[in-house]
Amino acid sequence: MTRLSGRTREHNRPARLALSDLLGLGLLGIRTRPLRAVLSALGISIGIATMITVIAIPASSQQKLNNELDELGTNMLTAQAQSVPGEQEQVTLPKQSVDMVRRIGPVTTASAVGNTHAKVRRSDLVNPAYGSGLAVLASKNNLLRTVNGTMRAGRFLDNTTDGLPTVILGHVAAKRLGISRLRSGEPAPLVVIDNQWFTVSGILAELKLYPQLGRAVLVGWDSARKFLDFDGHPTVVYTQAQEGHVSAVRGVLSETVHPKLPGMIRVSDPSAALAAKRAAESTFSELFLALAGVALLVGAIGVANTMVISVLERRREIGLRRALGAHRGQIRAQFLTESVALSGLGGLAGTLLGVLATIGYTVAANWPVVISPLAVLAGVGGAIAVGALAGVYPSIRAARLPPTAALAAS
Repeated sequence: MTRLSGRTREHNRPARLALSDLLGLGLLGIRTRPLRAVLSALGISIGIATMITVIAIPASSQQKLNNELDELGTNMLTAQAQSVPGEQEQVTLPKQSVDMVRRIGPVTTASAVGNTHAKVRRSDLVNPAYGSGLAVLASKNNLLRTVNGTMRAGRFLDNTTDGLPTVILGHVAAKRLGISRLRSGEPAPLVVIDNQWFTVSGILAELKLYPQLGRAVLVGWDSARKFLDFDGHPTVVYTQAQEGHVSAVRGVLSETVHPKLPGMIRVSDPSAALAAKRAAESTFSELFLALAGVALLVGAIGVANTMVISVLERRREIGLRRALGAHRGQIRAQFLTESVALSGLGGLAGTLLGVLATIGYTVAANWPVVISPLAVLAGVGGAIAVGALAGVYPSIRAARLPPTAALAAS
C-alpha cells in the first residue's frame, strides 16, 4: 500500500473556514432572502418579547403588591405595655428596652417613643386647660427610618437637634395646630409645650401603618428629658426584623422588652400580611415558568420550520458547494450559523420590543417598572440557544444530501 507523504496528506485535508468566512456563509441566506428572514426573525422576536413581558409585567405587578403589603408591616413588630388589671396605669417598660431588642439577631433596627404626658398649644395665649387632644411623645432619632416614614416638609430629628427645643408634627397634629406647611426663607413656626417654646422643624407625611403617630407631636429623646421632665421610659417599641425570622422575633420580643413581666407586653402580629405576600410570590413564580416555557417552545418550532424549508429550497446550492469541495462539516456549520444568526437577530429585536412593551404597560398602570437584567440577558441568550437547537436537524439534513442528488433537484 502506498503511504501518503505528510505534504500529500496536508494537501488533501479539507480547508478549515475562517470565522469571517463562516459568518459570511451563515448570513448568505439572510441577505438573499430578506423578506423570509424578516418574517422568521419576527416569529422568534415575538416569542422572546412574550417571554420578557410575561416575566417583567407580573414582576411589576408583584412588586406593587409587595409594596402594598409592606405598608401593612410584614417585617415590622410593635411592643407596648398593657394596663394592669384593676388599675388605670400601664406597666412601665425598662429604659434599656430598645437596646435589648437590638441585640436580637434577626432584628435590623429598633426604635421607640415615650409618652411625656405634656400638653401642646399653638401659643401661650391659649388656655392650658384646653388641650388639643394631641400626644406629646419623646422620640428616638431613628424612628422615621424604623417605621418606613417620610417627611412632608422639613427634616426629622437627628444628632444636631439633640437637646434643642425642636419638634416634629404628625400630619393630623399640624392640621389641628394650624401649621399646614413650612416655608423656606421664613421663620419656622413655634408651639408651646407646657411652658416651653418649641420650634417646628418638620411635618410627617401620612403613616398608614401607624396612624397614631400622625396625631402626635414628637420631641427628641434628650430634649424631652431636658425640657419636659421625661423619665426616659419607652411607651411603644418599634422593631424591624428579617422577613424570614419575623415569627421567631415575635416569640421572644415580649421577654426581651420586659423580662420580669413578659405577660403584660402586647406584641403586634403581621402574620396575615406575611401569608398573603408569600402566597402571591408562589403564584407569580409558577406563572412565570409556565408562560416563559410556552414562548420559547413556539419560537423554537418557528425557527426549525424555517430552516428545514430553507434546506429544501437550497439543495442546488448545497450540491454545488459539495461539488466544489465543501465537506459535510462546513455545510453543517453554514446552516447552523444561519439558524443562530437568525434567532440572535430575532432575540435582540424581541428583547427590545419586550422591554418597551413592559415599560409602556407598567407606566400606564402606575406600577413600578421591574425589568431584571437577567431576564434581558436570558432573552438574547435564550434566542441563540433556541436557534442552535432548532438548527441542528436542518444542518445535519443539509450535510447528508449527496452532491449528485442535490444538483439534480429541480
